[in-house]
Parts: sequence; C-alpha cells; structure tokens
Amino acid sequence: MLRASLLDGVRELLVGRPWSSVTMTDVATAAGVSRQTVYNEFGSRAGLAQAYAVRLTDEFVGVVSEAIADNIGHVHQALRDGFGGFFLTSAGDPLVQSLLSGDAAPDLLKLITTDAAPLITRASERLASMLQQSWLALEYTDAQRVGRAISRMALSYIAMPPEGDRDVADDLAGIFAPVLLSAARPTSG
Repeated sequence: MLRASLLDGVRELLVGRPWSSVTMTDVATAAGVSRQTVYNEFGSRAGLAQAYAVRLTDEFVGVVSEAIADNIGHVHQALRDGFGGFFLTSAGDPLVQSLLSGDAAPDLLKLITTDAAPLITRASERLASMLQQSWLALEYTDAQRVGRAISRMALSYIAMPPEGDRDVADDLAGIFAPVLLSAARPTSG
C-alpha cells in the first residue's frame, strides 16, 4: 500500500513537471510520509524510477492479458487490442512523456536501454505465464519465447513511439498472431 501510494505520488508530480525536478522530498510530501521512508522503500532516486517503470510494465502486461481474455478465439484482435491499449496507456503516462520530450535525464533513458533487463525479464515472465494459463495454452518454451519477443518489441516503442500514419498495433498483431496460432494448444473441457 505504501509503495503504491508513493508511486501514485510520483505520477501526480510528473504531470506538472519533468522527472529532473522531482525530488525524493517532493515524493514524500505528496504521499504524506518522511523522506527517509521514501529512501527506505526505494533505496535511491534510481530505485524509485525503476519501481515506477516496473509498475508501468505490470500495467502493460495487464492490458495485454485483459485483451487476450476478452477475445477468446480471436488471436489477431486480442493482440491488436493489447498493443493498442499499451500504446494508448504509455502515451498518456507522464514518465514516458518525459522520456519522449527530450528532457529526460540519463537515468531514465538507461531504464529503457542499457538497464532494461529487469523490465524485460518481469514482462516476459508475466506474459509467458499468462500465455500458458490463457485459452491459448502455450507450452512453456513457446510461451517464454513469445513473451520475450513481445516484451522487447513493446519496450522499443517506448523509446520510439508508433508512427502516426500506421496502425502499428494491427501490424504487430499481424506478426505475432500466426506465431501464437501455431503454438496454441486446444484446451479440453
């Protein structure tokens, strides 16, 4: 609960100013706790940024999972909805906007480039689990491969958003749908 409150505070602060001007004291004040509490929870400003990025990653997985669950038997539409929802969600996030504005500090850029492994790993594992447990019922190895590929692809669109003249969600669905269809196992019962 404390972590969620602190990350909500970060989001609210980022709506009005760039990441570079958000301090740990600001986050503490927004959440109604001491600055030491913020440091105890995240360790550092970089830890705070990573925790925020991990929460965004979880939101991405949630959007894709919901789209898969809502489109049983329709892989292309599920992926299209999932990617489309991800693009919409990420475009509206103030941290992502900060990254794309050119005002992002190097610590933020590292989160989605050289230090992206924790985000990719988390998203990959959660997507793989969902792909195994959903109506697609992918085998472990296939779920891991597809989960990693989707995670890496999605992260690349944070650094360089989809082109305005293309339906990139549909393009990505067109690429991944045949893969999922070939790997999907019919479920019994």
